Amino acid sequence: MAGGSVGNASSSGSHSVVRVVVAGDRGTGKSSLIASAASESFPENVPPVLPPTRLPADFFPDRIPVTLIDTSSSLENRAKLNEELKRADAVVLTYACDQPLTLSRLNTHWLHELRRLEVKVPVVVVGCKLDLREERDTMNLEQVMSPIMQKFREIETCIECSAANLIQVPEVFYYAQKAVLHPTGPLFDQENQCLRDRCRRALRRIFILCDHDLDGALNDAELNEFQVKCFNAPLQPAEIVGVKRVVHEKVPAGVNQLGLTLTGFLYLHALFIEKGRIETTWAVLRKFGYDDDLKLRDDFLPVPSKRASDQSVELTSEAVEFLTGVFRLFDTDNDEVLQPSELDELFCTAPESPWYEAPYKDAAERTDRGEVSLNGFLSQWALMTSLDPQLSLANLVYIGYGGDPNSALRVTRKRSIDRKKQRTERNVFQCFVFGPKSAEKSSVLNTLLGRPFFKNNSTTGDRYAVNVVDQLGGSKKIVILREIPEDGVKKFLNNKEFLAACDVAIFVYDSSDEKSWKKSKDLLLEVARHGEESSYGVPCLLIAAKDDLDPHPVAVNDSVKVSQKLGIEDPIPLSKNIFSRIISAAEHPHLSIPETETGRNRKQYRHLVNQSLIFVSIGAAVAVAGLAAYRAYAARRSSSS
Repeated sequence: MAGGSVGNASSSGSHSVVRVVVAGDRGTGKSSLIASAASESFPENVPPVLPPTRLPADFFPDRIPVTLIDTSSSLENRAKLNEELKRADAVVLTYACDQPLTLSRLNTHWLHELRRLEVKVPVVVVGCKLDLREERDTMNLEQVMSPIMQKFREIETCIECSAANLIQVPEVFYYAQKAVLHPTGPLFDQENQCLRDRCRRALRRIFILCDHDLDGALNDAELNEFQVKCFNAPLQPAEIVGVKRVVHEKVPAGVNQLGLTLTGFLYLHALFIEKGRIETTWAVLRKFGYDDDLKLRDDFLPVPSKRASDQSVELTSEAVEFLTGVFRLFDTDNDEVLQPSELDELFCTAPESPWYEAPYKDAAERTDRGEVSLNGFLSQWALMTSLDPQLSLANLVYIGYGGDPNSALRVTRKRSIDRKKQRTERNVFQCFVFGPKSAEKSSVLNTLLGRPFFKNNSTTGDRYAVNVVDQLGGSKKIVILREIPEDGVKKFLNNKEFLAACDVAIFVYDSSDEKSWKKSKDLLLEVARHGEESSYGVPCLLIAAKDDLDPHPVAVNDSVKVSQKLGIEDPIPLSKNIFSRIISAAEHPHLSIPETETGRNRKQYRHLVNQSLIFVSIGAAVAVAGLAAYRAYAARRSSSS
């Protein structure tokens, strides 16, 4: 793996042009540096501040144009300087080699100023006027800059140049451009001198993809294929031998009798970066679809973008079959569950495990030791696919989904069409759980997960629970419960399309508490009105919680009356099998949709208007036919006379 230069713009990240701002004390040679780079000669007369200067795309190997921004350090131009620094992709800080004070000013002023302005871009420190430094004034640049670079990690490199003698002038802006297009920060921890975790994970995935025979090593043919894919040039046999020798000398475990191991592969990339050839590693990462954040680019993830708000996204049977196989593969002890360590190993080629944060953390069924069953595993994927299809598809690809990415996800039919056809083809149902705080809505989520309590790690107040529910006849459906905070309902209902993502709305109340029932009833009526006004009416179910306590007579009687008046099912005790009832309501989306008095009047009015329009259209048709008959009769009379 000899590496190579990046040959096209698509391999250089998302930048179409790199904006480099040149700053520093007055008289340090900023303008002369820019003018010399642009003209490749030393101009005699340079204005105090140059206008923006563009270096063409073919100026550097990456073929990305660079715009150089000159600045003034005077107090009256401070606002303009700050504005330019905040728009920079990279900053070149200059000092004059013949003025030592300007070098110390970088440490005491300029670098602190960049941090104050929160300018978080690569910095290249440049000593100008190298030709004016006295010969006896020798300075070890590395020795002087090392402690400064330790303090200010944003400094990518230091270089000294002479605009008058054209010494290392293009290199200044090459390093600045390189720092933007091939940043060190995401790949390498300078302090600990090692690859960052996300970089290791990406390279590990690439190694596995290139290890076609899955023997844990890249043989000569696989190494050569990798080299051609990334750099469009094969390795000579002597080069392969040389690469292996270098690796074996430093890390013996990096090479075995089969070829280059993962340890050796990672060592080589760390070596490239340490030797200043970070563009080699970036070329590899970008060839395999990674962006500057070491995540797969959008063009590698064909997620269906055109879908209505009442359509959802599910995994296809092909993707579910793949995930089932992955579960079996990583269940190394065959105990029918994945331990946390096995889950970590499964996601070791992803940027990170996607299930450690809300809303996924604790949303699926797990044992006390954090183990996940196959049902819990597939449920978690269903939840991620429903909430964030792109994240789900990306993680499928990270863990080795080899099929066409287009075949992994499917968009469901619109809920409005499901209602007309009176059936649905969905396998995953998302249900919103409403109710007052006193009703203990979380008990419904607990029941789905088989837990005595529910952990809430969400900072937004929303909670999710998801699980597979077995149906009569052996079919399986996945139910996602989303708990809606009582104090957030009004905010949610301000969004006209809030209910579009909901298959069934569940209203929980404490059957032993009249106040709890009244609050839940108010929420039900509010949601019903919203559904009628937004045309996103959804099946609604009432769930009577705490049914082991003495029921309150008003809650019992009034809840039945309200159900009948709205045209929905009678309340269901939580102790019953509520999830089969939930699935039944979701599978028959035309039923159990509450109808308020206002909704009925509106519906009756539309019916009358439609009837009137039909009557008018029939009357108009009769009139037109009569007129035509009269004209025919008049024409016959005229011809006979």
